[in-house]
Amino acid sequence: MKSRVIGVLGIAILLSSCGDPPKTKPDSIAKDRVLTVNMQEAADQADALLDGTIKAIHPEVEWSYSATTSQACTDWKGEATEAGAVSRRRSVLTIISDERRGSFLGVVERHWKNSGYRIISVNESETFPAIYAETPEGFRIRLKFGYKGQAHFQASTPCAEQSEVAPPKSAIGGPEYTEEKPPLPNKHSDFWSARTPVPSNGPDEG
Repeated sequence: MKSRVIGVLGIAILLSSCGDPPKTKPDSIAKDRVLTVNMQEAADQADALLDGTIKAIHPEVEWSYSATTSQACTDWKGEATEAGAVSRRRSVLTIISDERRGSFLGVVERHWKNSGYRIISVNESETFPAIYAETPEGFRIRLKFGYKGQAHFQASTPCAEQSEVAPPKSAIGGPEYTEEKPPLPNKHSDFWSARTPVPSNGPDEG
């Protein structure tokens, strides 16, 4: 009887583990989505997502392009397909103080939610907080704080038809794209760089 109980429990555990959804990194590409556009067109859409996010930040911040990367998409067997994905990145040059970091995250999160994006993960680290979201089309976008408190944005496309990908362009102005690593934050903002808690009428209260 005892061996039968153990056997039943073993089967139950096995079935339970088989039913668990696979865990994926929040900033990985949505491999279950395939766009009907090529990689360049998908990259343009990623640029637009970053434009919309940065435009929603008030007071405005200064930023710089960061590296663009691409990767091949694979099938369920791990073999390469004729599709690829692109990641666009931007780094914020405005100094965001520790006291205003939560407000900055809040402004971005609210914009994403209002835009219909789904928040898929939040890292509440005091030093390196991050927030990850996914659009209805399967684009994944993130805001992550890194070294010296610098804010970094990344937008990654789902799989798309392989094509050449040109350097990023912004419809909201901004610097020219270069392949140089962006500098650390060096631009002062009376609001974002302030070393005091955000006032009650600040942007994260609206």
